[in-house]
Amino acid sequence: MRRLNRSMILAAAAAVVIALGIGLVAALLTPPVEAGSCRCPLIYAPVICDHGKTFPNPCVAECRGGKNCVPTGEL
Repeated sequence: MRRLNRSMILAAAAAVVIALGIGLVAALLTPPVEAGSCRCPLIYAPVICDHGKTFPNPCVAECRGGKNCVPTGEL
């Protein structure tokens, strides 16, 4: 088994920090979705509600009157 040295650990940590930073910047720069009178983030986390309709995320579902929504498990 290969042993990790300090420089390898620091490089991995830096990569994680950079990836998280890029994700945060992308989230902040992504325009929100207009859903009626609501502003929802542009995140794909589909949910299905009790009336059988599927929405791209819980925010959009709530803005469009969805009740008892659960994740679909699709990504």
